[in-house]
Amino acid sequence: MLDFLPAFPAFLLIFMRVTSFFLMMPLFSYRSIPASHKIGLGFFLAWIMFLGMEVPSLEISGTYFLLIIKEALVGLMIGFIAYLMLSAIQIAGGFIDFQMGFAIANVIDPQTGAQSPLMGQYLYTIALFFLLTVNGHHLMLDGIFYSYRFIPLEHWIPFGDENMAEYIIRALNTMFIIAFQMSIPVVGSLFLVDVALGVVARTVPQLNVFVVGLPLKIGVSFIILIAVMSVLLFAVSQAYETMLGTMRGLMDLMGGS
Repeated sequence: MLDFLPAFPAFLLIFMRVTSFFLMMPLFSYRSIPASHKIGLGFFLAWIMFLGMEVPSLEISGTYFLLIIKEALVGLMIGFIAYLMLSAIQIAGGFIDFQMGFAIANVIDPQTGAQSPLMGQYLYTIALFFLLTVNGHHLMLDGIFYSYRFIPLEHWIPFGDENMAEYIIRALNTMFIIAFQMSIPVVGSLFLVDVALGVVARTVPQLNVFVVGLPLKIGVSFIILIAVMSVLLFAVSQAYETMLGTMRGLMDLMGGS
C-alpha cells in the first residue's frame, strides 16, 4: 500500500482520461447506463492500465491540476472523434428520412437524449450491433490504452496548433462524405421516383400525386434498403476503419508527431 502512494497521482490522471473518454465514446456513453456503472468500469479499466504500464512519479502541485485538465481534454477529444465518425450513420438516415417523408417523425436517441430521425436511429442501432459483432468496442478500448504511447501522462498538448483544428475539420468533412455515400442509393432512387411522379402529374392531371406519392416513396425506400443492406454494412465497416484511423491521427497530432 505504501508503494502505491507515490504513484497514486498518476493513477488519478489515467482514471481521468478513461472516464472522460467514456463520456463521448459510442455505446458506453448511453444515458440509460447508470453513472455509477460507468465510473466503476472506468475505475477498473484505469487500474488495469495502471498495472500494465510504467507510470512516472508526479507530485500534486499547481502543474498537476493542469495535467488533470489536459487528461480530461484528451479523453473528450478522442471520444468525440469516435462519436463524430459514427454520427455519419445518423446523418445518412436523416437524408433518407427527408426523402421518404419521415422527417416529421423523430425518436429519442438514448445516447444524447435528443431527437433522432427514424431511419437514422434504425441504421445506427444496426451499426452498433455490427460494432459489437466485430469487437469494435475492444478496438476503441485498445485505442485509449495505446494513447499513452502517443501522449504520455506528463506530456503537454499543443492545443493551439492549427494542424489540429484543420484535422478535426477534415474529419467533419469525411463524416459528411460517408453519410452521403451511405444515403445516395436510397436518395437517388427516390429522386427518380419524384421525377416519375412529376411526369405522371403532367400527363395525367386527374391523378392526385400527393396521395399516391407518399406510400409509393415509402414502399420504394424499403425495397431499396433491403436490396442495398449489404452495401450499407460495408460502408459501416469503412466508417469504423476511418474512425480508428482518425483517432490514431489525432493522437499523433496531440503527441507532437
